[in-house]
Amino acid sequence: MATLIHTLADHSDDVNYCAFSSSCLATCSLDKTIRVYSLNNFTELPYSPLRGHTYAVHCCCFSPSGHVLASCSTDGTTMVWDTRDGRTLAVLEQPSGSPVRVCRFSPESTYLVAGAADGSLVLWNMQSLKLYRSGNVKDGSLVACAFSPNGNFFVTGSSCGDLTIWDDKMRCLYNEKAHDLGVTCCDISSQPVSDGEHGFRYFQMASCGQDTQIKLWLILFADFLGVELKYKCTLNGHSAPVLACAFSCDGQMLVSGSVDKCVIIHETSTGNTLHTLSQHTRYVTTCAFAPCSPLLATGSMDNTVNIWQFDLKQPCAGNTVENESKVTVEDWSEDDVSAWLCAQDLADFVGLFKMNNIDGKELLNLTKESLTNELKIESLGLRSKVLQKIEKLRMKMISDSVTVPDEFLCPITRELMKDPVIAAETIPWVQLCKCLLLACLCC
Repeated sequence: MATLIHTLADHSDDVNYCAFSSSCLATCSLDKTIRVYSLNNFTELPYSPLRGHTYAVHCCCFSPSGHVLASCSTDGTTMVWDTRDGRTLAVLEQPSGSPVRVCRFSPESTYLVAGAADGSLVLWNMQSLKLYRSGNVKDGSLVACAFSPNGNFFVTGSSCGDLTIWDDKMRCLYNEKAHDLGVTCCDISSQPVSDGEHGFRYFQMASCGQDTQIKLWLILFADFLGVELKYKCTLNGHSAPVLACAFSCDGQMLVSGSVDKCVIIHETSTGNTLHTLSQHTRYVTTCAFAPCSPLLATGSMDNTVNIWQFDLKQPCAGNTVENESKVTVEDWSEDDVSAWLCAQDLADFVGLFKMNNIDGKELLNLTKESLTNELKIESLGLRSKVLQKIEKLRMKMISDSVTVPDEFLCPITRELMKDPVIAAETIPWVQLCKCLLLACLCC
């Protein structure tokens, strides 16, 4: 059962988008601002609201680390913010000057995609903050975008109803007419699925549109087959255009928001409706699941963002300590690794690790070279962060597996002593303490 636990009502106009990091929620609005909230108590961070856009803000998204936030606007710019202090890091101008409708970070934070109302598409290099590639869709405005978990490709949706698949060099790989009256949103699950027939592992994608439909697709991306887009099914329930859709972190649920003012949570395996939420009083424009906690945010033209709590099937950060104590890291399943990633603020790598079948044993064998060459994590900072976390796991395994003799432990704190001295049994304990204290005072 989904429970409404909080309502944010700080925007003075329509809420256009909301996005989670592992610790924050960002919302943006027609009122030209972006607001950032802590997930601990849903209070605004000291630097919020972020002001800088001169017209409506259409979209916002966090980088995988959560340290950077991007926002795009009718003013033709995509702004990049530091989430630690609210500083403006860059103002990226769309080359055509057209209103920017959507922006997305790649999973490794290497690139930032920005799509505009004139159909222009820009891939920004996030290290240099320079334009890397640009392109255009054939017709319509770009209104939707989603990256694959491995970052090898991304999908855009346009107001003319097309879904287009691009590689990371901005080459158009595939185009499909998906929604007759226009695409409004799309999302790709971080969890790959198997077709069960040939053993291929697909990415699951959802799209929604003005035709009131939500469609599920399977995307196969392989060098020897190229790109294949397979229609899976249509999810029903809304009676008006569907404006937003998003997968849960385990890919088992899909949430959608509509002009009918309702939010529907669907089960992706069966297509069944799990919950229908109808607290908003105007069109529901955006919805998002939190990456590591059982939270859902929904935003509306009623100027509010509702926060919902429910029970996730996938293990989240809270389960990780318990799992570590009961199961050795070498015996971790892929789900245990996913839970550990969430607990380490690395939730955006869940899909990438799942797709490569990284269990506990494989996790411990990861190196700088395998992160770079096999998992294609290009960001030096993210590679270093992952390696540091893995090294801590290795050290913990070593310390847990070695039984330390009692005489090597401090009798008071029970911590391992660096240079223990074993006293003769004939020396009383109190006398020894006095001698040690005197030695310390004389030093």
